[in-house]
Amino acid sequence: MATDSARTALDVADWRRRVFALYDAVRAQEDPEDAHELWRIERDDLIARHPATPMLGPERLLFEGLPIAPYDPNWRFELPILPAEPGGFEFATGTDGIVPFERVGLVEIPDAGTLDVWRLTTYGGGIFVPVRDALAGRPGGTYGGGRYLIDTIKGADLGSDAGAKTMVFDFNFAYNPSCAYDPAWACPLAQPGNVLPVAVPVGELYG
Repeated sequence: MATDSARTALDVADWRRRVFALYDAVRAQEDPEDAHELWRIERDDLIARHPATPMLGPERLLFEGLPIAPYDPNWRFELPILPAEPGGFEFATGTDGIVPFERVGLVEIPDAGTLDVWRLTTYGGGIFVPVRDALAGRPGGTYGGGRYLIDTIKGADLGSDAGAKTMVFDFNFAYNPSCAYDPAWACPLAQPGNVLPVAVPVGELYG
């Protein structure tokens, strides 16, 4: 019989597998709005039913769906990764030790500001773009610590063009990190270069 830690590891692995499969299906959709609806339905199901959900028991009993705003095509962009000054930050976790990130560029969001693009420099690598907007921490707004827009480490990847060095940045798919629902999770949050001065009223909301 598997130990508790082994069962937990298998549950997390299955969560990751389903997230990767979900984003693969999202990228295959021709209509971004249809892709968003698929994403919303599957994310609700993962949060409500999956054994690795970060949502705590009492909240799950009352769960009726995540507060995800209707799709707005004005918040979807395909943008080049622009040069940026070298930089980095280290994030301490309880399970993986110190996790280092390196700034590899930035993106200019039309009429909104810029966001730093980070790369995980340890095993597996990956692109990471969190975002904190002007609604963060406000009632009915967005999570105070910011949301995740791109996290290829965990499969959250809306598509890219390696030749053109562009990526899809669709804020309708911005989602809350696990620590938004369970403080036992340690999550790297938006750095100063990932804060937008404008409200981003789409994606997964909070509170």
